[in-house]
Amino acid sequence: MAKRKKFGEVLFEEGVIDEQTLRLALEKQAGSGKRLGQILEEQNVISERDIVLVLARQFGLKTVKNIAAHNFPTQLLDLIDSEKALQKLIFPLRIEEKTLCLAMVNPLDMETIDTLSFATGLRIVPYLTTPREVHAAINRHYLKTMNEPIQGGWWKILVIDNQEPVLTTTAAALKKVGFDVITCNNCVEALPIAVNKRPHLIITEIVMPRMGGVDLYNSLSKNPQTENIPFIASSSRSTAKEEAELLDMGFVDFIAKPINCIRLVARSKRVLRLIYDGLQTPPNQ
Repeated sequence: MAKRKKFGEVLFEEGVIDEQTLRLALEKQAGSGKRLGQILEEQNVISERDIVLVLARQFGLKTVKNIAAHNFPTQLLDLIDSEKALQKLIFPLRIEEKTLCLAMVNPLDMETIDTLSFATGLRIVPYLTTPREVHAAINRHYLKTMNEPIQGGWWKILVIDNQEPVLTTTAAALKKVGFDVITCNNCVEALPIAVNKRPHLIITEIVMPRMGGVDLYNSLSKNPQTENIPFIASSSRSTAKEEAELLDMGFVDFIAKPINCIRLVARSKRVLRLIYDGLQTPPNQ
């Protein structure tokens, strides 16, 4: 059996990137814990679709697009709950002779494939697609309330931190000046909350188990319904270099821990003014 070519090798062979770009990306990837495709995408060297096409060739899989434009029976959608679909970026396409055709972003996620196969009794055949495609399909077919107007009116802020004292103190400071605050102690649960509630601002700890603040940011930034939500990062572990990388990535601000509540409120108001200028007036202004 022929050895599967590495992702970078396929990109180079297809002429998507040159040798120097590949070498520099591999150097940046070392020790980062990120996939090579994520590094190249952050550098605007390749697109989501480029990644899908290269992975499809690398693993010998088919691709799928325009998922949201199609209709799917309820019994098919019921095979996967919306939270799992959002977390794993998967979407059921159809069932053919005891085989479930599954749109997914990561062809190496064998744990999800095996778990779903065991739960449904079906053989799983992956079809590769982009995160944006999966989000659009989930928004339309699972989260139908996403198309309804947001009710209420005051600023809605989602705060995520796995340290309960920090979470409680932060929420209390924001509520005191009139913000509508939603709290969550992990990013896995925060993901569907953010998609359903569509907060005006997300304040998240960066370093957390299972799913960190950067992973949450990357996931929501690929969802058409949540891509414009501003993020403020917080952490007690980040260096000046890591803080700069977060801001370059797209986070609008960074607040080091221990969090000063006066600074937190001031910076939250500042972000809301900058992003939503002319739409509403922040509380207590």
